[in-house]
Amino acid sequence: MPPHASAPARTGMPEGASGDDLPTLFISDLHLTPERPGPISLFKRFLDEVATHAAALYILGDFFEAWVGDDELSLPFHAEIAECLRKLAGTGVPVYFIAGNRDFLAGEALAKATGWQPLTDPCLIDLHGVPTLLSHGDAYCTDDGAYQAFRRQVRDPQWQREFMSQPIDTRRGVARAIREKSEQAKADKKPDIMDVNPQAIQDAMAQAQRMIHGHTHRPARHGLRVDGRDCERWVLPDWYETGGYLACNVQGCRAVTFS
Repeated sequence: MPPHASAPARTGMPEGASGDDLPTLFISDLHLTPERPGPISLFKRFLDEVATHAAALYILGDFFEAWVGDDELSLPFHAEIAECLRKLAGTGVPVYFIAGNRDFLAGEALAKATGWQPLTDPCLIDLHGVPTLLSHGDAYCTDDGAYQAFRRQVRDPQWQREFMSQPIDTRRGVARAIREKSEQAKADKKPDIMDVNPQAIQDAMAQAQRMIHGHTHRPARHGLRVDGRDCERWVLPDWYETGGYLACNVQGCRAVTFS
């Protein structure tokens, strides 16, 4: 049984919506941080100019550069970004969130502050009539054994309890050291190892016709055959240089650059 089989199907359209052309939007890997003001400005423009006209907004992980616990909301920057999302949700646009490898410690306080609804990873939804699997994407990079071991460790409840028991400055220091070590490790890895494994994708899509994910920073549309079915996999872009999102409606999906 695939890991998403028990996840309830969700519609990409808000209750009562009637316009088939109203798009459902997907973003990931914004890595928002005060040190990079460019993506922050892009994201605020995206909310004002694009997301307010959407059926729903899905954020598929790594929204913040790092999130070491919901007490991060004590920082004015994080509180401001959360308020921007809460205002969007207040207009009636549902906001959904799947945690990434940078913000897997996002909790109930952040959900309340942003107004988003957390989803499991992966999550199977009904996206304008198409069974669509949503994920951050890192779980499918199974060729990178060292990363998968790290992923299992930091998602262990006991590890998280011990980590969260430390002062926030200590946690930030640990997160910073982990990021630096990760960047050093990437330099020694073959690029293909850090991409998704084709068989892992095939196995995951047993009940889906479409997959949408981020994490790899390799935006593209991939056509593939799964059990004799024509399927597609969309990889979302990061927001380091420009912004980007996927817009889906009843006609299909299109990738949009936002700069």
